[in-house]
Amino acid sequence: MSAEIPDTPLAQAVARDVRRRKDLEGLRLPRPARTRVMTVANQKGGVGKTTSSVNLAAALAASGLEVLVIDTDPQGNASTALGADHRAEVPSIYDVLVDGTPMAEVIQDCPDIVGLRCAPATIDLAGAEIELVSLVARETRMKTAIAAYLEHCTSTGRRVPDYVLIDCPPSLGLLTINAFVAADEVLIPIQCEYYALEGLSQLLKNIEMIRTHLNPGLHVSTILLTMFDARTRLAAQVADEVREHFPEQVLATTVPRSVRISEAPSYQQTVITYDPQGTGALSYREAAREIAERGATKEQA
Repeated sequence: MSAEIPDTPLAQAVARDVRRRKDLEGLRLPRPARTRVMTVANQKGGVGKTTSSVNLAAALAASGLEVLVIDTDPQGNASTALGADHRAEVPSIYDVLVDGTPMAEVIQDCPDIVGLRCAPATIDLAGAEIELVSLVARETRMKTAIAAYLEHCTSTGRRVPDYVLIDCPPSLGLLTINAFVAADEVLIPIQCEYYALEGLSQLLKNIEMIRTHLNPGLHVSTILLTMFDARTRLAAQVADEVREHFPEQVLATTVPRSVRISEAPSYQQTVITYDPQGTGALSYREAAREIAERGATKEQA
């Protein structure tokens, strides 16, 4: 007589992850009709913004898409996770924004995933906020650089990126404004804790201000719930409240708290390559699938 599988929460979670792995195995995501430029932003720090930027980018690239991550945070955490060299002397997004260096000259290939590239940030970027103030067209320099890079890809026969993800610092300075002006869409990671909702209304006001004065086409297309702990009632309450206010933008997938997700950058990797079979990687791959399929559905409509 065969032993029955115990019906415990742990056994259910294991069985659920097995189903998810099978569902995602060999997944190829649809390419958008044109490059989707998405700014990943949240003025509150510690909500999983950079983590989400690099892991969603890696998940999209691992499923056959061409993805460029632009790191505009002087800390350079996204560059670290993608294995990009971002020492002070390395050409970086600082040179693009301040000196007008072509984006193609600073972009590096991610060593772990084909189709994933990064425009790194160096510590020089910390002074860019001040230097940009006196420059001509200071709010549109990122937009101009991205447009020139897409044209460069077309003219040289290189595959044009399907996605450009811009990782922002947790503030609304000229670096973030440049990211908002350059993008069509905003992706907001929200931590499933009480404080996470406090800064959201201010972020939305800032996005509306950018829409009014600088980029009428900008809109919040995606909200991703991060650091979700299914064991707590608070996480469920925060998730329900966000879904109630933003039913069309919130992804069905939530990203759980995960030691593996936190460990991956210390090995200069994303969780997609560091722990590909883990719950964190599965969650980001499911979120990437939702983003890609939603985009394809809207284009067809």
